[in-house]
Amino acid sequence: MNKVNVFWFRRDLRLEDNTGLYHALNSGLKVIPVFIFDTDILNQLEDRKDKRVDYIHQALQAIHKDLKKYNSGLYVYYGTPIEVFKKIIQDFNIDTVFSNRDYEPEAIQRDRQIADLLLKQHIQFRNFKDQVIFEKNNILKNDLSPYTVFTPYSKKWKENLKNIEIVPVNREGFANYEGPSAIISLKDIGFEKTDLDYAEPKLHKDIIDFYGEYRDFPAMDRTSHLGIALRFGTISIRECVQYAVKHNEVWLNELIWREFFMQILYHFPSVVHHCFKKKYENIVWRNDEKEFKAWCEGKTGYPIVDAGMRQLNETGFMHNRVRMITASFLTKHLLIDWRWGEAYFAGKLLDYDLAANNGNWQWAAGCGCDAAPYFRIFNPYEQTKKFDKDTQYIRKWLPEDYREEPIVEHTKARERALKAYKEALAE
Repeated sequence: MNKVNVFWFRRDLRLEDNTGLYHALNSGLKVIPVFIFDTDILNQLEDRKDKRVDYIHQALQAIHKDLKKYNSGLYVYYGTPIEVFKKIIQDFNIDTVFSNRDYEPEAIQRDRQIADLLLKQHIQFRNFKDQVIFEKNNILKNDLSPYTVFTPYSKKWKENLKNIEIVPVNREGFANYEGPSAIISLKDIGFEKTDLDYAEPKLHKDIIDFYGEYRDFPAMDRTSHLGIALRFGTISIRECVQYAVKHNEVWLNELIWREFFMQILYHFPSVVHHCFKKKYENIVWRNDEKEFKAWCEGKTGYPIVDAGMRQLNETGFMHNRVRMITASFLTKHLLIDWRWGEAYFAGKLLDYDLAANNGNWQWAAGCGCDAAPYFRIFNPYEQTKKFDKDTQYIRKWLPEDYREEPIVEHTKARERALKAYKEALAE
């Protein structure tokens, strides 16, 4: 059996401008491309019609179809990565496994286990930077500690940005495919088809060019909608940054926020379950389950909040401005632990990303790095006047017979939140 190299797709579901894949295809050996539907992750998903799983599946089908033009194809497995790699090692004579790096704590742990397994078989495990421009210790303060405030981080990020290189794909480097004609079905991994229709993501240049002017107005729907593509790597971050640098700094800053939260998660993995600012663990949350249910269902009696939650529940998307309003409302108006809201968003958002979701929820609750100060409490009525003054967005997502009574009065809720936060921080 001839020696081959393996490329393991994870959060990089594309052939174009894929760093690890580029190195694999230029390694001198033919490449077997693989993807694993990881049961450790899938078993945590409650909804068997999860659009994110369908999105991944359709993206894999597109890759498989493209590879077939070159007498190759994608090997798609189902199981734990350890068990799957034991099988791959038996099926192929492998020299090296290539992949792109992931920075979430569980992914780092998984990769360590796989590296150990491969090492015992005298197989190399090489991984590369791909889903970010700068990673880990690329951007540090002068004392070599990580940044915890966005503005100086973004300043140094921009100073360090040099030419962005898009890497080509050598499609002749793939091994001939000898697997099944079609990849594993959704049904075989325990999921169902959804109404999601995958299309190769595109940069909508007319939206990005005017991103700063229109991004805050939810009725206009003038955001990039590339969150899910960046989450699963169906678009290259380099392509996005390359365009943003030349055309729109506001959007570039959003892409830098994404990397800022990723490096916070990498350097401070405790944020997954704990407040970045330790003192905020002293907050006495009310955690009223009835009020939490009302928030989840979009029945708080605050139209902008309820419209946002109903958009999320129906589509798996929520406009960014409204995400801030709904998160502020849950943590400040209702005094419900930010972790409850973070978990709810994690289950619903198509573009769910641990680093961004965690970072933004802690920002809203005031307990994160570089967070909004605790006394900044969004007034939903004022936010509506500013960003949805004609109530176009609200009317789109709320039924005509919407008659919810506010579950809490704004001024009283604000005073209650200020008191709870002050007491916690005084301890």
